[in-house]
Amino acid sequence: MNTIPAKTIERLIYYNRVLKNLKNQNTEFCFSHQLAGLANNSAAQVRRDIMLIGYNGGSSGKGYNVDSLIARISAVLLSGKTHKAAVVGIGNLGRAILSFFSYRQPNIEIPIAFDSDETKTGRVISGCRCFHINDLYKEITEQEITLGIVTVPALNAQEIVNELVDAGIKGILNFTPAVLRTPDDVFVEDQDMIMSLEKLAYLTATTN
Repeated sequence: MNTIPAKTIERLIYYNRVLKNLKNQNTEFCFSHQLAGLANNSAAQVRRDIMLIGYNGGSSGKGYNVDSLIARISAVLLSGKTHKAAVVGIGNLGRAILSFFSYRQPNIEIPIAFDSDETKTGRVISGCRCFHINDLYKEITEQEITLGIVTVPALNAQEIVNELVDAGIKGILNFTPAVLRTPDDVFVEDQDMIMSLEKLAYLTATTN
């Protein structure tokens, strides 16, 4: 499924979230226009996205079966595999991420973390074993980690990312404001909360 565009993947992730909320409300079926309304999208776009992943379990009378569509989207997004991630930087944000992810996503687990602070290493934090940063290459390769979550100071971010890439990491979630340089086959998703707040501040100011 590598041919699916990144924007489509983002929409599929959001559809899955909406569908799981519907399931929690005991909803068995939903139409494309209902899913579109909840996902802030168009019914035509929903249908195109769902056709793209090869799902044909809908009917004109009932719409999509919520359970089977969740299963299909989940299979496409995670390919039935469990993906392992490591957090680098166990400050307040790193700890919050570990606590948030614990038991929330069965197909993504965070078994290890890294920090340079020896008061944090050699301990289990939120169910995750924390190693010294010097052990990064060894532990990443031995435990077959493929995703990295970076929460270190911006000045150290590129150095850490270089080490992650050398260890075989192919996907990086960047919580620092640093602009990271990576090879073409390494995917980086930036989560700059300051930038997001600045954007929101501008948008709310322009509506007054």
